[in-house]
Amino acid sequence: MSERSPRRAFASRPADPESWIKSPDRQAQRVQPEADFSARLTIDVTSDMRGRIKIAAFQRGQTVADMLRALFEREFPPPSGDGQ
Repeated sequence: MSERSPRRAFASRPADPESWIKSPDRQAQRVQPEADFSARLTIDVTSDMRGRIKIAAFQRGQTVADMLRALFEREFPPPSGDGQ
């Protein structure tokens, strides 16, 4: 019989969750400044809400992630430099 390869399983858990959370997303090769750090954010939504979000993103020709990043940027702009 042939032996299985020692590859990691598709859904294997990381050995160190902290370093996994802080590691860059290898799939998304976006053009962004080196100073920017992307962090993963997980939220719970109903399946109906998830469907509406996906449809809206598709209709706008965007990915869900890009659409939500723009939404967060509008709703939570960086603080202004006037000391507030």
